[in-house]
Amino acid sequence: MKISSTEVLHVAHLARLSIDETDLAAFSEQLGGILEYVAKLSGIDTSGVTPTAHAVDMANAFRNDKIHQHLQSEEALANAPEADDGLFVVPKIIE
Repeated sequence: MKISSTEVLHVAHLARLSIDETDLAAFSEQLGGILEYVAKLSGIDTSGVTPTAHAVDMANAFRNDKIHQHLQSEEALANAPEADDGLFVVPKIIE
C-alpha cells in the first residue's frame, strides 16, 4: 500500500511529531510496508481461534488474606524522627 508524503505529514501532525523533509520518503515506504502487512494479517481465517487477553496463559499469584492485629499509633510513631499529637511530622514540600 502506497502512502503519500501528505499522508505521512498528516499522521505526524496528529502525533505531534516533526519530520524532516529528507525522511519523508523513508517514512512513506516504511508505513506502507506496515499497512501491507496488517492487510495480509486481516486475510487470515481466525474463526476457530479463541480470543485471549494474553499470548501466554497466566495466573495471578495472590495469597490468601489473613487478619492480623494492626499497629497501634504509639508503636507506629515510636521510630518517627518527629511526631505531634499522634501524627507524623514531615517537611512541607508544596508551597
